[in-house]
Amino acid sequence: MSDSLNDTVALVTGASSGIGEATALTLSSLGAKVALVARRGERLKDLASRIGDGVLVIEADVSDQSAATAAVQRTVDEFGRLDTLINNAGVMLLGPVQDAPLEEWERMLAVNVHGLLYCAHAALPHLLKAAESSPRNVADLVNISSVAGRVPRLGSGVYNLTKHGVGAFSESLRQEVTERHVRVSLVEPGAVDTELAGHNRPEIQEVMAKRFGQIERMHADDIADAIAYIVTRPRRVAINEVLIRPTEQQG
Repeated sequence: MSDSLNDTVALVTGASSGIGEATALTLSSLGAKVALVARRGERLKDLASRIGDGVLVIEADVSDQSAATAAVQRTVDEFGRLDTLINNAGVMLLGPVQDAPLEEWERMLAVNVHGLLYCAHAALPHLLKAAESSPRNVADLVNISSVAGRVPRLGSGVYNLTKHGVGAFSESLRQEVTERHVRVSLVEPGAVDTELAGHNRPEIQEVMAKRFGQIERMHADDIADAIAYIVTRPRRVAINEVLIRPTEQQG
């Protein structure tokens, strides 16, 4: 796959850590210019310094429609095109529905659903245009979901809701644009060793530690590798959905 994304441009949301950071590094290593989008600007600057040339730092909260739209436009203005969107930004705030802090639900809906939709909406015209031109005559929109987008579980009802929604949206959009060579792909990771779980309340982290503490979690690089596989397929091949779990994870 070396240099297989030369002369293309990718935008990665949630790029300041975890899967987003690993994916940005991987796509850059394959030759793509990369726009890094996240709220934590200092982390983005550090990542950009490791990537070197062909990188753009955009400090933005994609749950803000104007910020998401501006991030896409700035990418196109800077690099001249957009071939790949990795909709990775997300939050996972678990716990019972009863007495749940409503601000946690609102934050998940804002980032996991609205943020993804805003970025997809802003990027789609540019992806369609890129699919009609060289170097590859194909474009990719990759939405990062979760096993939670397939399997509802006790204590993750609203997170399940957001990720099931991502799956439904992805499949509908895929049907809409696939004949125009914009490939829409869904990636559903299981347990990954990232900061995602650390955003939960302490009592929820304890529950999660009991559930996943004994299994070897995947690394962010494992998911980035799957994303790289998706976006480097020949024009005739579309990977619609990837469910990827740690070997020891049962559900």
